[in-house]
Amino acid sequence: MAVVLNKEQIMEIIPHRDPFLLIDEVNELEVGKRVKATKYIKAEDFWFKGHFPNYPVTPGVLMVEMCAQAGAVALLSLPENKGKIGLFGGINNCKFRQQVVPGDKLDIEVEIIKVKGPIGVGKALASVNGKKAVSAEITFAIK
Repeated sequence: MAVVLNKEQIMEIIPHRDPFLLIDEVNELEVGKRVKATKYIKAEDFWFKGHFPNYPVTPGVLMVEMCAQAGAVALLSLPENKGKIGLFGGINNCKFRQQVVPGDKLDIEVEIIKVKGPIGVGKALASVNGKKAVSAEITFAIK
């Protein structure tokens, strides 16, 4: 898959920085509508020191955050949202379907399904090798 935005370009759109910038690249972007992004899960990722020693599993809440950051790229790429911040407004219908471990490539897709004023809703899906890992409906508040 082609890289549309690398980490440096992502940081020009969303305010997240290491260690909390949790997407590595954007592979497709339809501004304000949808995004496909990738997170390469590495053994040295900060959460594996404690989650869990000898059984490294990516925390589900961080996978939801990865989806949210990808969705934020789609919404904050709109010219009227340049320089703004996307905050969580809600998480609905979230399901964790498989463990994500070091060496996995997490493919993230977010489709923006509703925008009303500063509030947006995205349908998110993250998968590994085509198998669903997490799905959720995420609500954003643009500040």
